[in-house]
Amino acid sequence: MTTTLKDTRPTPKPGVLDIAAYVPGKESAPGVAKVYKLSSNETPLGASKHATEAYHAASARLEIYPDGQATQLKQAIAEVHGLNADNLLCGNGSDELLGLLCQTYLSPGDEAVYTEHGFMVYKIYIMAAGATPVVAREKNEQAEVDAILAAVTPRTKIVFLANPNNPTGTYIPFEEVRRLHAGLPKNVLLVLDAAYAEYVRRNDYEAGVELVSSFENVVMTRTFSKIHGLAALRIGWMFAPAHVIDAVNRIRGPFNLNSAAIAAGAAAIRDRAHVDKAVAFNDTWLPWLTEQLSALGLRVTPSVGNFLLVHFPDDAAKSADKADVYLTGRGYILRRVAGYGFPNALRLTIGSEEANRGVVAALSEFLK
Repeated sequence: MTTTLKDTRPTPKPGVLDIAAYVPGKESAPGVAKVYKLSSNETPLGASKHATEAYHAASARLEIYPDGQATQLKQAIAEVHGLNADNLLCGNGSDELLGLLCQTYLSPGDEAVYTEHGFMVYKIYIMAAGATPVVAREKNEQAEVDAILAAVTPRTKIVFLANPNNPTGTYIPFEEVRRLHAGLPKNVLLVLDAAYAEYVRRNDYEAGVELVSSFENVVMTRTFSKIHGLAALRIGWMFAPAHVIDAVNRIRGPFNLNSAAIAAGAAAIRDRAHVDKAVAFNDTWLPWLTEQLSALGLRVTPSVGNFLLVHFPDDAAKSADKADVYLTGRGYILRRVAGYGFPNALRLTIGSEEANRGVVAALSEFLK
């Protein structure tokens, strides 16, 4: 009898080893005295002092299990955004909630749609559920409603839309989101990933609250990792119809959010002055960086987030890869985005004033 690997050790279920693991951005530049990490869309302002105080206060009760319902955090979110707390669910980052939605609503043979340059985690979770990922083409680095609808089949169970999208920074107006929803069958769940919603300053943008409140097949996910500066604590939340909350709650881990995260998150979302400060900072430096980089001859995708997608010339000596090496050697860490379909671009997070001015100066030198 022939012995196979299957007979000698446990093997993953079919499809798992076909998944390309998520690779986060670099964090270090060996041998460089000062490093500016501009690769993970973190806020340069840090966390609210109230969130930090709440985090430290939570350390006095480390022997006690956290509230499995994250009641304090849900109440704070509900209060700030004018929502019903019963329609909220918190998770270990919005990533966990996206994964739970896939585990809840996708089965082998099902399909889920996401856009061409959408968050890579969608594909990972779709495949982990045994379903088939379907890519809808974008136009000018922007989601296109007609292409998404054309990708929907009788097997489609979920449509993911990052709005704004990462790594492009583009968005589609709310009327287009409405048109997308109107074109979907009622049994297809529309997941609006609004991780960067707080940064958007456009009159035609809406994160998704209205659609979720009005229909049974729309969910909105949000995060505390970006504007609230709590990436280390991994806090996400979801606003969804009651039947979705009930279903996802059945497979959610019983204590999926720790006590420090719950306390810090509640304090952070109530500190509106800190959020306003972060928005104002971004409103200053996003256009400044866009203008400066464009003046260097680099194409910059118009962004409404806290980051820019910067495209490099079709010149081997001035490519994104060469720029990345050059910048890293000077302490500026950007994000390579070849895995998102941009082999000759880098994503640049809006950093501190020192980091922003420094990276422009370094790129100017590189391009010479």
